[in-house]
Amino acid sequence: MRFRIDLKIFVFIILFYFTKQIEIYAMIMFFAIFHELGHLLAGLLLGMKPDKMEIMPYGIAISFRLTPKDYNKKIKCGNQLELKKIVVALAGPMTNVIMIWIFLHMNIDLVTSLMVIYSNLLLILFNLLPIYPLDGGRVVKGILHIIFGKIKAEKYTNAVSFVVLMIVTFIASIVIYQFENIAIFLAVLILWGIFIREDKIYERKNKIYQLLQKV
Repeated sequence: MRFRIDLKIFVFIILFYFTKQIEIYAMIMFFAIFHELGHLLAGLLLGMKPDKMEIMPYGIAISFRLTPKDYNKKIKCGNQLELKKIVVALAGPMTNVIMIWIFLHMNIDLVTSLMVIYSNLLLILFNLLPIYPLDGGRVVKGILHIIFGKIKAEKYTNAVSFVVLMIVTFIASIVIYQFENIAIFLAVLILWGIFIREDKIYERKNKIYQLLQKV
C-alpha cells in the first residue's frame, strides 16, 4: 500500500498552536485515525484491497483498488461497487458514533469527555456534508449512480456539492464573524479547495463525455 503525507499539515499545526487550539486539533486528528480505520475495516470485510493512505491537514484518507468483478455485477444503472462504496463511506462516521458511545460510558473527567464528544461530532458533521469526495458526497454520488447512471450522477453530485458549499460558507461566515474562530475559517478553505479540485476533474470528464456522444 502506498503512503503519502500532505506537507500542509505542518502549516495547520503551527496555526493551531499559535491560536491555542492545538489540543482540539490533535484530538480531532487522533479520532480521524479511528474514523479511517472504520473505512478500512468495512472495505476489507467487503473484499476490497487498500491501495493508498494519505495523511492530510483535515484527516487521513485510504483509497481502495478496484476490481473488474465489481463492475460486472449490475444494480439498476450502477453496479455492486457503488453499494460497497456507500457502505465504506458510512463506516467512517459510524465509527465516530461508536467512539462517542464508548466515552459516554467511561468513567473519565467531564472536560475530557466533552472534548472527545466534540471532536467526534465535528468529524461526523464535516464528513457527512454532501460535498464530494467527503463521505456524504460519496454516499450521494453512489445513490445517484445507481438511479441515474455514471454521467448524470457526476453532474448532479457536482451541482449538489456547489450548492451545499455555498450554504456552508454563508453559515460559516456568520459564525466566524461572531466567534472569530480560525478553525472554522480553515475548514471552509479546505472545503473550497476540495471542491475546486474535484470541479476541475469533473469538467475534464464532462468534455470527454461530450466528445464520446458526438462520435
